[in-house]
Amino acid sequence: MTQALQTVARVNMGNQTVSPDNDTLWRLWNPDGTFMKHNNLVRFVSNISAVNYTSGSPAFDIAPLSVYGTATKLDTESDPGALLNNTWSFNVDPGFSYLVRFHFCDIIERPPSELILNIYLNSMSVAKDLKLGDQMSNIWGAPFYLDAITKLNGNGILNVSVGTSLAFGAYPESILNGLEILKISNSNGNLDEGGTGVNSSNSNSNSKILVIVVVSSGGLCVLILLCCVFFVITRRNRRKRNEEYLSANVHKTNDENTLFSRSKIGYRFPLGAVLEATDKFSESLVIGIGGFGKVYKGILSDGTIVAVKRGAPQSLQGVSEFQTEVEMLSQFRHRHLVSLIGYCDEKNELIIIYEYMENGTLKNHLYGSDLPKLKWKQRLEISIGSARGLHYLHTSSHLAIIHRDVKSANILLDENMMAKVADFGLSKTGPAVDQTHVSTAVKGSFGYLDPEYMTRQQLTEKSDVYSFGVVMFEILCGRPVIDPSRPRGMVSLVEWVNEMRKRGELEKVFDPFLVGKMKMESVKKYVEIGEKCIAEQGVDRPTMGDVLWNLECALQLEGSVVNSPKVENDCVSSNVFSEGSVGDFAGVSMSRVFSEMVKGEEREMR
Repeated sequence: MTQALQTVARVNMGNQTVSPDNDTLWRLWNPDGTFMKHNNLVRFVSNISAVNYTSGSPAFDIAPLSVYGTATKLDTESDPGALLNNTWSFNVDPGFSYLVRFHFCDIIERPPSELILNIYLNSMSVAKDLKLGDQMSNIWGAPFYLDAITKLNGNGILNVSVGTSLAFGAYPESILNGLEILKISNSNGNLDEGGTGVNSSNSNSNSKILVIVVVSSGGLCVLILLCCVFFVITRRNRRKRNEEYLSANVHKTNDENTLFSRSKIGYRFPLGAVLEATDKFSESLVIGIGGFGKVYKGILSDGTIVAVKRGAPQSLQGVSEFQTEVEMLSQFRHRHLVSLIGYCDEKNELIIIYEYMENGTLKNHLYGSDLPKLKWKQRLEISIGSARGLHYLHTSSHLAIIHRDVKSANILLDENMMAKVADFGLSKTGPAVDQTHVSTAVKGSFGYLDPEYMTRQQLTEKSDVYSFGVVMFEILCGRPVIDPSRPRGMVSLVEWVNEMRKRGELEKVFDPFLVGKMKMESVKKYVEIGEKCIAEQGVDRPTMGDVLWNLECALQLEGSVVNSPKVENDCVSSNVFSEGSVGDFAGVSMSRVFSEMVKGEEREMR
């Protein structure tokens, strides 16, 4: 069997063109800037002299010096904890397999062992925690490349992402020097889209990825041989009743009736795999129950522990919310948002599979369980993490994403008690630049709903801010937002807080566990921003950027010496973002952030 290859894209990272005159094989390498989805916090770097073509590394004919000597780097230096990706998007023909070659060369002046990456094709994992130093024998400037072969159906968009990893090292960064995408002919030797027999609008969008890491130089014939082997394996696997897990246990099914057949969504699991992971939805594995249905603890075939949310037949949330949540989770990747692993929509099932959060919900750590009480510093850190996640949603694109169901039950805690915002079933795109709000039916959770949204059905980012303010006082008071067992004036947490504030007795609402264990400067700053969040009118509420800054300030005050004038002076203006929070703006729309800062200045001038 003979396979042909056709170049789809040959890209030089660092946003520089490499002409055929500068390539030993007379290839043109186009700059990567036009393919980037977000370029607000990347750096184009060049260090030609650092490239070291050592014995056993790729030769000049694999990629020229100008490719390995330039790179696009995701700038996370301001926040080493940021878990983010740089993504390039390419139009390709559906129904074909593609060879994607990643070119790497660490030209940044620091030990190569500190550069560790995650690599994705359409959000499917190609390599996780890839240590460049191991691939290059820890020789600085030594190039290498990684090949991945993937079958692409769906809508013909191939997103290539290289991101940071927090698994190792103190300096999470990501870097890519070059990229090549080659279309592989089908089993008939055809490279024409019309000869594939695939209806792109109705095809399952799942991909399968075969990864080949290559350090030594190799000829084109070896590549073609690998492609042939891949096709033989692919054709053989089609005949199998149950396909093996490939690349992060993402399965392909023959059921064409997926809810996402016209979208970019991948991650589709067959029902059999979900049943196996949850022991056929064993009641002993139930870890939570919500409006959508039950949540189970599951274990994939490779041992990965996951959370499996199964829609109940009588659920009022239904298909629309299921689609919304899967699509939202697929769009975003942030350390303070739960990560989607997959979904299943076979046989009338609506199932979402996401990362397992060891410590469950924030709600369970505040009241109603036997879990240990959270210390004040822990509560501040959880508040900050949640605020970062919401701030990212509000500013990650030109249109904000409004969560619409912010509550303590939708804030999950991992094994390190780091907070992640979850449950995006009610999320909605925010107003356009020339609009003030989105008119929509009222949805959310009682006790957390923005009163302005409830009365006018006008949704804005400030609706999330109000709900988050309620969560802040829930954290401070350690009680439910609605508690019918309490006296009439104390049933509603917000009403009780407002009443105690008017009386000047706000300390009476504090969780008794915290009394005497908090620095009052920190509590004062926390209460101050919390009160602004639950203002009746949205225009009087701060943005999530303002909230985040003030919460970080409260944490500084908690960790500082009491009455320290330096810290108090540092916390005067909420329009100056701390160094710790700037890194969380990676991947967000900086114009939106700037807009929020300008609006804050306008409020101060009124």
